[in-house]
Amino acid sequence: MKINNILKTTLMSAIVMTSFSSCVKEDDWSTPEILCTNKFDAATISMADFAALAPAPESGSYSGTTYKIPASGSAVIFDGYIVSSDENGNFFKTISFQDKKENPTIGMQMEVDKSSNYADFPVGAHIRIKANGLVLGWDRGTLKLGSVDNTYAIGRIPSVLLNRYLSGVCNGNNRLDVATLVPTVLPNLSKALDTKYLNTLVKVAGVQFNESLVTPTQKTFIDYIAGVGQDTDRSIVDKNNNSTILRSSGYSTFGATLLPKESGDLTFVVSKYNANWQMIIRGLNDINFKNPRFVPGVPENPSASAVKLFNGSDFENWNNFLGSLNSFGLKSYATQGVGLGYNGTNSLQIKGTPTGNDYVFTSFATGGLPATPKRITFYIKGKATGKSLSFNVYKASDNSKYYSFNLGTFTNGAILGSFDGQLNQYTGSIDTGGNWKLVELTLSDLPDINVAEGKTVFALKVGSSAVYDLQIDNITIE
Repeated sequence: MKINNILKTTLMSAIVMTSFSSCVKEDDWSTPEILCTNKFDAATISMADFAALAPAPESGSYSGTTYKIPASGSAVIFDGYIVSSDENGNFFKTISFQDKKENPTIGMQMEVDKSSNYADFPVGAHIRIKANGLVLGWDRGTLKLGSVDNTYAIGRIPSVLLNRYLSGVCNGNNRLDVATLVPTVLPNLSKALDTKYLNTLVKVAGVQFNESLVTPTQKTFIDYIAGVGQDTDRSIVDKNNNSTILRSSGYSTFGATLLPKESGDLTFVVSKYNANWQMIIRGLNDINFKNPRFVPGVPENPSASAVKLFNGSDFENWNNFLGSLNSFGLKSYATQGVGLGYNGTNSLQIKGTPTGNDYVFTSFATGGLPATPKRITFYIKGKATGKSLSFNVYKASDNSKYYSFNLGTFTNGAILGSFDGQLNQYTGSIDTGGNWKLVELTLSDLPDINVAEGKTVFALKVGSSAVYDLQIDNITIE
């Protein structure tokens, strides 16, 4: 009997352990999905219209008066999508959100006296905010929503009251609706320094950390004093030589990680403190640096897909070039530079002292141009004393209007952004030191470029009373 009892006990234990093991294997200890019930009624106002209720700061100020949403009366409810995450410690007691999962029109920050918000509201979570009783306004450079506070203009919403104002929006399966966010792609870091992108998710290609941060000593994301992590600013730069700050919290889990030496794509939430722009990543997954480092401000050579912008734009066949020009033709001081071009080919030679701010030539587009061009490139060699060059790229919607690109002082290559005010400027000078240098006109953020054959596409302008001795060659688009 005793032996039978032992056998029974052993057998039962084995059955229990087998059952327990099976449960573990089946569940795989996965984190349960966030259960969801729609706490609030449907939105009564768009997030953009709600944000417009915030009083604008006075000129020169980064904070303004606040607007208190009435606690009673009509419900003020709007939707948004979470873009920030405190999972890696780089956001602290704030939640940033935008009005759409892609192509947002407005972003906002909510002050909350609660941590680990990512557990309830992960990145992409569709949220609904009932703002009655809260305070809205511009505070230290950014648009915020928070609670009434005797000390601060916009206070943190107490954790025990947060669900009174913030709730998730459910999908059809009673689970939190979590969208895949599409970052707004910007052509350079300079474009990110705009209030319309505050508290929204953006992405910029061709970014790297400042040279001094990775050589000769490779720094970490944050500095440490006596072993304690500090909030730290690290300079980042793009191919156009625009720069801004990537700010990391002293509590970030990745703070001790070495800064990558390479270049690549950077995704971040746009932020600002008073006059200081500071970009914030959610974690290391926002950094995709796999390309070699670049020299800021110096464009890459034309790719294999680059084509002539207009007939004769390599200046080899002079008659083809002349046939691509509008009725005003070519200025007399512009001639074919036979054998003076790039790699010993022919070029456009500009030699003389113009008496006015001249259109040297205006050309018509050739056939087969790319439908969505990214850039125009060309080479320049020589000098211009007293003035520089300006270039026009014409619009498809109104072929009498154009974007202007101003070269300024030019010695070692240039990547130029546009002016949408037909603003031709000639300030600066040119001296390439006897070498060919490449110029890029960036088109990737300009949706209205004319690429139709036979329509006006490009013009080159010079400044008055300056001495020009230049060669220009191989004007291509890709």
